[in-house]
Amino acid sequence: MTRDQDGPDEERDESEAERQDRKFADLLQELRVIQTSAQLTAGFLLTLPFQQRFSDLTTGQERFYLVLVVLAALVTAAVLSPVAVHRQLSGRRVKRRLVQAAHVFVSIAIGLLTLLASGIVVFIFDVVTDLGTALVVGAGLLALLAALMLVLPRLLLLGLGDSEAAEPPAQAAR
Repeated sequence: MTRDQDGPDEERDESEAERQDRKFADLLQELRVIQTSAQLTAGFLLTLPFQQRFSDLTTGQERFYLVLVVLAALVTAAVLSPVAVHRQLSGRRVKRRLVQAAHVFVSIAIGLLTLLASGIVVFIFDVVTDLGTALVVGAGLLALLAALMLVLPRLLLLGLGDSEAAEPPAQAAR
């Protein structure tokens, strides 16, 4: 199996065009998952001003809420951008550039969604308990999400090495 990130995958017996189509389809699936998360968080945020307790928020809490609304809008923009770009470039034989751009947008969306989820937790804890507790819980969640979104994939990549090409021990014994 080839490890060339820029070339076709020999194990799949696919052309470069097929590879780019597959990668774009994979990215669209990832965007669908992110879109659902973004819709749920944005929907939650958009209902808050219509709750009775919203008027009890401090000026700082109101401003933080507005930052969260902007973050939700940015996640939406990052998720929609690859689709909008695809609409504009469809049929122009630039799939590789489109896949590269979509990869960047997905990475941005994941980062923004991580900040948004942590921010929402901080906001809720601040309203329900106090700012100190909110910051501790939010920082913990942000660290966990960063570990899952950034560190874990890199650790998995490091662990792949050449051992992926080797037969699993149970099969080697047969």
